[in-house]
Amino acid sequence: MTNTPSIDTSPRGAKAVAVMAAAGIAVHLFMRLSSDNLRHWANAPLYVTLLAGGLPLLVQLGRKLWAWEFGSDFLAGVSIVTAVLLRQYLVAAIVVLMLSGGTALEEYASRRASRVLDELAKRMPGTAHRKAEQGLVDIPAQDIVVGDTLVVLPHEICPVDGVVFEGQGAMNEAYLTGEPFEVEKVPGATVLSGALNGESLLIIRAEKLPIDSRYARIMRVMEDTQQQRPHLRRLGDILGGWYTPLAICIAIASWLLSGEVNRFLAVLVIATPCPLLIAIPVAVIGGISLSARRGIIIKNPAVLEQIDSCRTFIFDKTGTLTYGRPRLTRIICSNGFAEPEVLRMAASVERYSKHPLALAILELAKQRGLALCPVSQIHEPPGTGLSGTLNGHEVVVTGRGKVLPKGLLLPSIEPGLECLVFLDGVFAALFGFEDSPRADSAVFITHLSPHHHVSKVILVSGDREAEVAALAKKIGIRTAYGAKSPEEKVELVRAETAQAKTIFMGDGINDAPAMQAATVGIAFGAENDITAEAADAVILERSLEKVDELIHIGRRMRKIALQSALGGMALSAAGMLLAAFGFMSPITGAVAQEFIDLFAVLNAVRVTLPFGALRDF
Repeated sequence: MTNTPSIDTSPRGAKAVAVMAAAGIAVHLFMRLSSDNLRHWANAPLYVTLLAGGLPLLVQLGRKLWAWEFGSDFLAGVSIVTAVLLRQYLVAAIVVLMLSGGTALEEYASRRASRVLDELAKRMPGTAHRKAEQGLVDIPAQDIVVGDTLVVLPHEICPVDGVVFEGQGAMNEAYLTGEPFEVEKVPGATVLSGALNGESLLIIRAEKLPIDSRYARIMRVMEDTQQQRPHLRRLGDILGGWYTPLAICIAIASWLLSGEVNRFLAVLVIATPCPLLIAIPVAVIGGISLSARRGIIIKNPAVLEQIDSCRTFIFDKTGTLTYGRPRLTRIICSNGFAEPEVLRMAASVERYSKHPLALAILELAKQRGLALCPVSQIHEPPGTGLSGTLNGHEVVVTGRGKVLPKGLLLPSIEPGLECLVFLDGVFAALFGFEDSPRADSAVFITHLSPHHHVSKVILVSGDREAEVAALAKKIGIRTAYGAKSPEEKVELVRAETAQAKTIFMGDGINDAPAMQAATVGIAFGAENDITAEAADAVILERSLEKVDELIHIGRRMRKIALQSALGGMALSAAGMLLAAFGFMSPITGAVAQEFIDLFAVLNAVRVTLPFGALRDF
């Protein structure tokens, strides 16, 4: 196997080609208007541009041609080759600039979309303090291995996911959980990479490799997002599918009928579909910018083209259609246990948990003025609940069915969230919670069909079926599924997506796989990095009005992008006819094409200037 030199045809390489082409054209024009000595070498900058910039683009187009892909940029490649053969090097360089400029704009759109995640990734520390026999040893963060004992100094960012081994303190996990308060840490408590340590020194044991940490996963998904190509850009290729052969036919006809090969080149130059190559990425950037100003982060630019055509809406329950702030409304104690003491014990261990119900338990304990007990050990294995040791007693807070001793009689199931409290293995109490539906949930659901042609609305949740059905009835959803695992959610979403384009909305870790399976995935809040990774768009403010705004922004962006593309192509078609009849030279055609581009781009910029409301309920 022979080695061949690699050619950078990535979007980042396109940006360098665009800069090179602009510089080469500028230097050429300067030398051309200078002294005779410089005028003699005026084409040299164009040669450099075409060899270093135009050749990689032609290689990329050649690969598409080999695969029988005739997109909107095929005409640009034919124009470059024809111009070089006719020694019209300035024309060829201008076409290189137009072609690479569109690709660079597309790359800018994807980069801007993930800028928020970029900022999060920058917080990751580069070094860690490993505890060794000779003391602390500073090591690169990527050299951490599972089982390492690390020291996290006060006010330092935790470099890896782990468990507290020694020390007591608190960590600010706002960047990971969205909660502004600090979470207390004792031996046995979990710590998250990216969390900011408080006033105390903590010794932790690494439980994961740095590449498996939450921040590492964010960066991997961020890189994938930047490489994604907006679907609307591919729509430009579809439009180019009929535009390209039309332009080539006109160019060949003008050449054969007139016998002038320059007419062939002039037609191709003005036919170069820059409204497709430039205006559409500009419209995408405008949609991303407008969304960001509205508190909506677009991770995948394709969502702006897809969202208005989705006809099935699938909602998670907690935090999406409800406020996600459960209130502890009832405590049913077993014989021999007093309500204040059970609440005190449960709250004492729950202050070390990030579970949504923990906040409700702590809030009620605070309202009743209960002093919390010191906890010596804490343990929260995934899927089994939370356990802690206080005053020599083991307290376990878990869910029905997870830890269920034989013969245990529990209060009957009622709609609403619940958890069970055990003291030294003995059932102590059942806590019942309520999570109210959002004030705008019912109105939003009702308006989807008449205003957005939505044919099906589904509620799916991991909560109990009785609770899910009760919420669905309140807000007007006819199809509801409860007690669904993440795997079952994915199966349901895939089945619905096979029938029509879908939107899935949620905010929990178990929603992430379903978001990826849907046509469009929307995450509420920035509280969970895994969910944000999977989503196409992240709505920072927990409001269904923002979902409606996103739909309207997508509709507006697509409409204006098509206006720019089709309008620019119509003007180019008129220019082609003028060039075919000899009224335009290749250089004149290139200049005319620039004015057409200006029109298309200015129209595309209108996406960022919305006039009127962006929601309709």
